[in-house]
Amino acid sequence: TFVQVEIVLDPGEHYAGPVLDENGVVMHHLVLMAQRPTGKLAWQAATDWADSIGGNLPTRQEQALLFANCKTHVKPDWHWSSEIHEDDASFAWYCYFGNGDQDRDRKSYGGTAVAVRRIHVTT
Repeated sequence: TFVQVEIVLDPGEHYAGPVLDENGVVMHHLVLMAQRPTGKLAWQAATDWADSIGGNLPTRQEQALLFANCKTHVKPDWHWSSEIHEDDASFAWYCYFGNGDQDRDRKSYGGTAVAVRRIHVTT
């Protein structure tokens, strides 16, 4: 059973889809926000930018969903995720939106970013 959710998009936003947990249960719906930073940002600056516009950097799972459903709305460059690398906190994960690959890089490097907002499902 799926809960019906009304999702209102702001101008320039795009609906990416539902984000599922490991059991296939919808955790939230994902919206790609319209705003973009003006240049390349280190990871913390990208995180701060997303927060400043009321959004978040996407998780790696959310980046895969964005690549699947919204890649025409994302510059084909690498974009920071919200996830720090589990073996080395000086690295964070990113997604290259040219082909969907995910990898990690030093958080001090300049990358690009998109922000997302999450619409949580209440039953």
